Amino acid sequence: MRFTRSALAATALAALSVGATTALAAPASAAANTTPQKVCGSGYKTVNSAPVGSLGTVYLTYNATNGRNCVTTIRNNPGTTLSMSAWVYVSDTDQGDEDYGVYTSYAGPTYVYGKAHCVDWGGNIKNVYVQVTGSNCASLKENRVTFTR
Repeated sequence: MRFTRSALAATALAALSVGATTALAAPASAAANTTPQKVCGSGYKTVNSAPVGSLGTVYLTYNATNGRNCVTTIRNNPGTTLSMSAWVYVSDTDQGDEDYGVYTSYAGPTYVYGKAHCVDWGGNIKNVYVQVTGSNCASLKENRVTFTR
């Protein structure tokens, strides 16, 4: 019985130590548990999303008040910097926005006016890329592609 308590206590202490070290080692800009609404702003609702492998998710959001779409790519596990991107494009108007860089938590926000238009959007984390074309076009079927480089 005494050994079991000592082993449990040692395991708990080790877990706390690892957690404290991880918390101290994480960059200040790593926003754990962020959401598309926190990144894009109030009034934006998620209308579509696509997984970026097992690394995170690209979100397409829409604000009905201003008719704008916002795209952000959010990692599942913020931490060390990785190559990331978020982009959105409306081919009817030839308007788009993109954000490519090295980030700890998310890429974006990227914005475009998209009311009553089909939207192309996507992003990447590390070497996994997602591209969604013809999205949110009523009865038309969108095309999704995920690939690695």
